[in-house]
Amino acid sequence: MLPRGLYGRAALILLVPIVTLQLVVSVVFIQRHFEDVTQQMTRAIVLELAYLVQLVESAPDRAAAEARVRVVAAPLALGAALPGDPPRGESRRFYDLSGKTVTATLTAGLPAFDGIDLATSTRIVRVALDTSKGPMEVVFDRSRVSASNPHQLLVLMVFTGILMTLIAYAFLRNQLRPIARLAKAADAFGKGRAVPYKPTGATEVRAAGRAFLDMRARIERQIEQRTIMLSGVSHDLRTPLTRLKLELSMADESPETEAMLRDLADMERMIDTFLEFARSEALDDPVPCDPAEVLDRVAERGGGPEGEVRVGAVARGETVLLRPLAVERALQNLVTNALRHGSVVELALTVRPGQVVYSVEDDGPGIPEKRRDQALQPFQRLDAARSQEKGGGVGLGLAIASDIARGHGGALRLGRSARLGGLKADLVLAR
Repeated sequence: MLPRGLYGRAALILLVPIVTLQLVVSVVFIQRHFEDVTQQMTRAIVLELAYLVQLVESAPDRAAAEARVRVVAAPLALGAALPGDPPRGESRRFYDLSGKTVTATLTAGLPAFDGIDLATSTRIVRVALDTSKGPMEVVFDRSRVSASNPHQLLVLMVFTGILMTLIAYAFLRNQLRPIARLAKAADAFGKGRAVPYKPTGATEVRAAGRAFLDMRARIERQIEQRTIMLSGVSHDLRTPLTRLKLELSMADESPETEAMLRDLADMERMIDTFLEFARSEALDDPVPCDPAEVLDRVAERGGGPEGEVRVGAVARGETVLLRPLAVERALQNLVTNALRHGSVVELALTVRPGQVVYSVEDDGPGIPEKRRDQALQPFQRLDAARSQEKGGGVGLGLAIASDIARGHGGALRLGRSARLGGLKADLVLAR
């Protein structure tokens, strides 16, 4: 029932007290203050009406009573008629709350009170008085028995409430803007983009912003150190491998030397794969591009003699911010992995409002569900679960693709292909 965003909840915290305070003050002040004022003003008119009734009752006849009433009513700003056509009972509009107090005060203080009309006109009060000389009608201005401007308080309160709400809105917006900027910078870093960010706002928000910058710097430094370390190791290993390859090439050909050359080639391939894994975070920078073009480049390479690579449903004409070389490398690893264990690979692309999903399906044996999480870990080879007819890798293909997906704020999801029966790998990238 409550707003889910911080801005909506903070605005609710500010508005609820303001509205509640206005309602409480309005009800208490209007019901108590204006009710008391109405009673005091009505008691004053009760004295005047009682005096008129006393004059009528003390007159010897109706003519004398009419004369006395005319003489006294004019200075008192009362319109009196004897006999008249006075109202019977109480007549008032449903929203006229002060009229109810006027009627109650007249009834309690004036025994001759016989009726009142407050509905015909909101500015005139018609009162019926029962006298021995006949019914008497008295007319006077409504402002003499109730306050004429109770709405001014309500207008002032509403205006003040709106003004304070606008001020609170502007202040709240300035306070929440640094939090939104921090969230945007954290979200971009989770998608592999380092946007400029400077801590601003309240002390607590600045502290959180500085902690985020320190965390981002440590992560970037760790990635850089990992890349440098593996690059150095790869470079240092290439030198002795090159010497061994040179020495073997100069030796006499024999089954032993050919086996050793194959082992050296495998070692070089493993070193290249390690280096590729280390550089998966630093291949290129995010740029706007069409994700379908990345898939087309991977499909153009085809499977060659290893198998068939075909393209299924592809969403085209979209522009997404991603690292095309890294995504292409991840897809190529998935295709290579699929061709190693199957003969047919199908590529597909789906673009959703918040995601870009590349799908790679094959007709191989697949991976058991309980071992899919393990397959995404570096240096994990599940050849026992997948066919080895076409050779094995070093256990980094899926790990590199998963690492690139996380760098885009997404994930690599493994499942069962409903079309081909093998493994289905969904490379999910946030957009």
